[in-house]
Amino acid sequence: MDFRSRPRHRNAGSYHHGELRQALLAAAAELLAGGGSDAVGMREIARRASVSHAAPYRHYANREALLADLAAIGFEQLAARFAGLPAATTPERRLVEMARSYVDFAREQPQLWRLMFGNTLDKTQHPALLDASRLVLANLRATVEALGVPAPATHQTLAAWAFAHGVARLVLDQRLDAHLDAPLDADALVQEAAWIFLRGLRHT
Repeated sequence: MDFRSRPRHRNAGSYHHGELRQALLAAAAELLAGGGSDAVGMREIARRASVSHAAPYRHYANREALLADLAAIGFEQLAARFAGLPAATTPERRLVEMARSYVDFAREQPQLWRLMFGNTLDKTQHPALLDASRLVLANLRATVEALGVPAPATHQTLAAWAFAHGVARLVLDQRLDAHLDAPLDADALVQEAAWIFLRGLRHT
């Protein structure tokens, strides 16, 4: 599902099975992209999807449940990006490409990324969201273990996530530009950070 696509406007009764959920998600994603999670409201979602105010509650108990569904699909999209990366010659190169993909995702869909990794949602209360988030971590863990780190490589995996997440957050929040003499090259930054991480990993 492309969260950035606009929903098709139809009468509520004309939706086939599954289409209403997709229309609600598309409307919610549009609101999220435009104004963050605070901009996502059930009444406005219903209006944009051209359904009654009660219609969203056929699929979602409340606004948080809908946001959790959005975030879960975001994690599935990110995991699919990792899985779809070109075959790398080495695990080191794959880790670099995963870090680039992570930061690219954050830059392309910043509000979705913030919803996925922020504190708006308690993942333990949404099993599907928790499972989807673990797909991303499992992809990263497999790459870290391929570097020769003994399983389960929990600390090393979290460290790899931390550096990629930190770069993404700094880029999104534009925390670095004021301290640089030239415009930030985010792609070069994430690659250099990845190689620094890898050099440090070899000495642990």
